[in-house]
Amino acid sequence: MLSWQVGRVKITRIVEMDLPVPSGVIAEATPEALRQLPWLYPHFVSADDSTLNLSVHALLVEAPGIRLVVDTCVGNDRPREFTGGEALSTPFLAQLGEAGWTRDSVDAVVCTHLDVDHIGWNTMLEAGRWVPTFPRARYLIGRAEYEFWKGIDEAEQVAAMADSIRPIFTAGLVQLVEQDHVLSPEIRLTPSNGHTPGHVSVLIASEGQRAVITGDMIHHPCQMAHPDWTLADIDPALARGTRWRLFEQWADEPILVIGTHFAAPTAGHIVRDGEAFRFVV
Repeated sequence: MLSWQVGRVKITRIVEMDLPVPSGVIAEATPEALRQLPWLYPHFVSADDSTLNLSVHALLVEAPGIRLVVDTCVGNDRPREFTGGEALSTPFLAQLGEAGWTRDSVDAVVCTHLDVDHIGWNTMLEAGRWVPTFPRARYLIGRAEYEFWKGIDEAEQVAAMADSIRPIFTAGLVQLVEQDHVLSPEIRLTPSNGHTPGHVSVLIASEGQRAVITGDMIHHPCQMAHPDWTLADIDPALARGTRWRLFEQWADEPILVIGTHFAAPTAGHIVRDGEAFRFVV
């Protein structure tokens, strides 16, 4: 279980699943192109250049006065296209306990966006009903993000909204927030639009140290070398601009970048590399 200390803030990764995918999910990520980026190996690309190593995980953020879960994965008991139509049965809650957390100890949940692999453990199946997994938490959802997705008539997303979003509204736990919302003196949101219309990343600052949890403004470190490469971005042009803008801000700075889908070791620093960037772990 990976964890990092950022001043007085502890961040812990809870893995739901490792997710190796064919490199072709990013059209430009050919074996020839990947081999030009030796720093991707061995963590982020398979030895035969055919697979991008990704992960689906939640991040537990413990700061003074707040315990926050950032992104809640796919969740159990939901047959999703994302998982090949199979319902997961993972020890996610047991891992939460191993980290020293309980369901009741969570104060807040942030969904960087509302894709199915970021909202699942908002709820859990209990006696045939979907109930909030974290009954004492406030669930922070971007207002613009929610307004977009509630109008989408696509079967997978409709199912996800029904079992992972609607029950927390019914329970009165949702707080719709703006993209620059401040959670605590150490934690705030920042806009990172493009992958989805209201996408946010999470900024952490404590005792002179800084970190960022990316969400899906980037899926794989190869996009640091090629910010123009896209993967399932709703607005590809805006997503490209967001990556260039934020990488420029974060490069060569003492900012720990924690990728929401990066395989272990998951966190590192962005440095300038010619006209683009690379990831140092």
